Amino acid sequence: MADVRDIYRFMDRIAPFRTQEDFDNAGFLVGRGDREVNRILVALDITGEVAGEAARWGAELIVAHHPVIFSPVKSVTDESLVGRVLLELVENKMAAICAHTNLDAAHGGVNGCLARALELTGIGQLCQAGVDDKGRPYGIGRTGTAHRPGLSAAEYAAFVKEKLGSACVRFADGGQPVSKVAVGGGACGSMLEDALAQGCDTFVTADLKYNQFLDARALGLNLLDAGHFPTENVVCAPLARRLAKEFPQVEVMVSQVHTEVCSNV
Repeated sequence: MADVRDIYRFMDRIAPFRTQEDFDNAGFLVGRGDREVNRILVALDITGEVAGEAARWGAELIVAHHPVIFSPVKSVTDESLVGRVLLELVENKMAAICAHTNLDAAHGGVNGCLARALELTGIGQLCQAGVDDKGRPYGIGRTGTAHRPGLSAAEYAAFVKEKLGSACVRFADGGQPVSKVAVGGGACGSMLEDALAQGCDTFVTADLKYNQFLDARALGLNLLDAGHFPTENVVCAPLARRLAKEFPQVEVMVSQVHTEVCSNV
């Protein structure tokens, strides 16, 4: 049977932890490495609800995208949100492995899954940070040709909303038909210039600020904010399938309780 360290080593192969950004805290964050794993729950975040779901299902391990421990933790008590989640994990003998910016950048990671979800063709790197041990380029963001070139920004926003299941898509119309698209799962608003440098007329990302919409419109770039959860949650199901294929003796499930936190009226 597999143990937590086996799962960690596999995650390190597909999304090397050494490629995470300096500010990040991805890795094996909670639990015992020699804990035998029969069930893995995959989720974007390890919330209290997700930890409870994993405990009820009998999972020994949660594999998540966002780190369950990000800022320094000075105490672990039931008086804080992070403390309650960590107590839930520890008291139920569950481990946590979190692959964050390394999974954003990896081949087949968050941004590759986002590009495929939006049916882009000719997918390439938006920004290349380096080359992994297998010689594959890695870096945040992807580019590609739209599934149906020529759509307006509004038409493309409706397509993105449907494909990602977003509660809403905010967008600025840069005045160009959609043809070459850049994607950046999560908060990638700082990469507008990178999208333009790659010859993109459209950029799909999340967590955008007002001034970024203003800048994009002035620069002639269609800019779409499809939400943090929808632009990153696309990785969970493919990651679960990869884990299940690598460890056929282990049951793997994507969280059923963790859904988009934002609503639209």
